[in-house]
Amino acid sequence: MDILIKIGVVIATVIFMEFVAWFAHKYIMHGLLWSWHEDHHDPMHKTGFFEKNDRFFLVFAIPSALCYMLGSFYANMHLLLFVGIGISIYGLIYFLIHDVYIHQRFKWFRQLDNKYSRAVLRAHGAHHAVQTKEDCESFGLLVVNPKFYKKRKDWVKS
Repeated sequence: MDILIKIGVVIATVIFMEFVAWFAHKYIMHGLLWSWHEDHHDPMHKTGFFEKNDRFFLVFAIPSALCYMLGSFYANMHLLLFVGIGISIYGLIYFLIHDVYIHQRFKWFRQLDNKYSRAVLRAHGAHHAVQTKEDCESFGLLVVNPKFYKKRKDWVKS
C-alpha cells in the first residue's frame, strides 16, 4: 500500500505541475518576469543557443531540489521526496516536448504525426504568433484547447 501512495503522489504532482506551469507562464512569464521570457517570443532578441528564458528551468528546479532534500533528510517529510520526483518528471516531459519536439533546439527526434502532437504544435504556434507580453493564448503545454485539434481555418476564437 505504501508504494501505491508514493506512486500516486508522483502522478498527482506531475498532473498538478501542468497547472503550475500554466499559471507561471500566464502570470509570471507574461507578467513580472517578462524580461526573462521576452527573447523566447522574439527571435531578434536571441544572442546564441541559450535564452534568458532558460533561467526558468533553474527556477523550477529549486522546489524540486528542496523536496528531494527535505524528503530524504527528514523521516516525517518522506513524501516530499516523491513530490520532488514528480516535479522532475514534469520538467523532463516539458523539456522533451517544448525544447526538443516543438522548438527543435535539439535534433533528437522528428515531428510526430498524430492528432495530439499536431494539436500541441498548433497551440504552441498560436501562443508564439504574438510576440508581445499581452494578447497571447494557450499558456499550458500538455492540456490543449479542443479547437487546436482542428485545422487553423476551422478555429473559432474562444
